[in-house]
Amino acid sequence: MVAAGRAPVRANDTNYDFRPDSDFFWLSGCSAEDAVVLMTPAGTGHDATLFVPAPAYPGNPDFFANAAHGELWVGSAPDAGDWAAALEIDVRPLDLLADAIGRADDVLLTGTLNSGHPALAALRRSTELGRVLAELRMIKDDWEVEELRRAVDATVQGFRSVIGELPNAIEFGGERWLQGTFDRHARTFGNGPGYSTIVGSAEHAPTLHWVRCDGPVKPDELLLLDMGVENRTYYTADVTRTFPASGTFSAAQREVHDLVERSHRAGLAAVSPGRPFSDFHTASMEVIAHGLADWGLLPVSVDEALSPEGQHHRRYLVCGIGHHLGLDVHDCAQSSYEAYQGNVMTPGMVLTVEPGLYFHAFDTTVPPELRGVGVRLEDDILVTTGGSEVLSAALPIDATGIEQWMRAR
Repeated sequence: MVAAGRAPVRANDTNYDFRPDSDFFWLSGCSAEDAVVLMTPAGTGHDATLFVPAPAYPGNPDFFANAAHGELWVGSAPDAGDWAAALEIDVRPLDLLADAIGRADDVLLTGTLNSGHPALAALRRSTELGRVLAELRMIKDDWEVEELRRAVDATVQGFRSVIGELPNAIEFGGERWLQGTFDRHARTFGNGPGYSTIVGSAEHAPTLHWVRCDGPVKPDELLLLDMGVENRTYYTADVTRTFPASGTFSAAQREVHDLVERSHRAGLAAVSPGRPFSDFHTASMEVIAHGLADWGLLPVSVDEALSPEGQHHRRYLVCGIGHHLGLDVHDCAQSSYEAYQGNVMTPGMVLTVEPGLYFHAFDTTVPPELRGVGVRLEDDILVTTGGSEVLSAALPIDATGIEQWMRAR
């Protein structure tokens, strides 16, 4: 059994927007708040029963009294019959859930468990069920791949919109202007951003999760954009590029970008079916370590830095190089180590490769011209039977290509 969850409270009687639990949506295709899907073993598979809250239409006292489900408050909403017709599964009112649970044996529960439904209160979360669902979601079918293509294509268009607003951001709007530009685009052409949009200018670029976006856009500095559209079926893209706000990389900026590009290309080349999932991480890190050594920034040899006990290069790249992608930006996160990092890449997996270098403004281990420079390149990749396909290839990854792409905007 998997619960859809409820929108978190923002303050008092106001809530954040609702987004269904990913496992719940993957199983049911339903986006109803407070809904629950019950999977009952049947032969070699399962029968699905979806329980949804009944909307309060005119004539029902809750039409006026229930701000969560009254049509007066929330507008028109489908009932159980509407959901059944759309999804072609058995759909019942939520108030029948307790009886269904009472008739079932050994109920396993996962999902977003914040609805407060009394029928769920006595059940413990099953981490095992969460793990199994995460691992089942790892291989995308053709429909899911197409949805991810749509999300990536919309994201590429979002990058175009953002770069087109650079003059306004530099003049008066700053990082927030660009964040707002992309988020508006994501809401228009999808469900919204798939995660908090990252817009980091200058000394903010090396901060991995710079989602505050409250600084200026400095014309002579780098601008790191990590953005993804979540489409209306909740599949999300996750793409990063680093741009010179002026339109032209300085010599030092280009040097850093070129090293990250070489690392990125090495990681992309290592994505192939049958290879260990860690191969693209290892390939990217080797290029980074050698590059840092050539710049004199490693206190040890490259071999020692790359050893498990070393990792000195990770001072400037503390995060991993990639992750699964799907209904969640960091998809399938409840999987076991053996099924995730310890697994081999398999056709149908969609993942990201995202090396970077992050030289903080306060880091005196790097020369002054590198302080405050942050560069990341991130693409979304489908593992195919013959190799891989970069879904976000419409965006260039080389410095010259990025400059030309910016001019075309």
